[in-house]
Amino acid sequence: MTKRGLHPAAAGALAATAWSALEPIDKRLFGCDYSDVAVLGKAVARGRGWLPAGLGLHAINGALFGLTYDVIRRRSPLGDRATAVAMALAEHVALYPLSGLVDHYHPRRGENGIPPLLTNPRAFLQATVRHALFGAVLGGLSRPRS
Repeated sequence: MTKRGLHPAAAGALAATAWSALEPIDKRLFGCDYSDVAVLGKAVARGRGWLPAGLGLHAINGALFGLTYDVIRRRSPLGDRATAVAMALAEHVALYPLSGLVDHYHPRRGENGIPPLLTNPRAFLQATVRHALFGAVLGGLSRPRS
């Protein structure tokens, strides 16, 4: 019996959706109102439209990450899930310093879901947990390497 999985782009979109579903829970656990969906959605839409826009953009980002993961995992000595988690955490640590741009330039910074980020250890921990979950789901849902 062979193990079947999803195309990496679909797995990435679903992993990003799982991340989005975690946000209300981790916001309570960490006591921090940070939401990646809000950061994305409120950058492009006003009113209630920010939520579907943010969810859509987040799923697209996840799909693109899934495609990148598919290329890298073929060369990785790690298993699929470990590669996905390592990549997601590496991306988080490498790009988190750019959250200072959100702090200074986001058109709706300070609104619900968009607190100061760069100097916010709770937001950093939230993002760490979210990236680890994303990687685990991506690696678990993707079809195995060939």
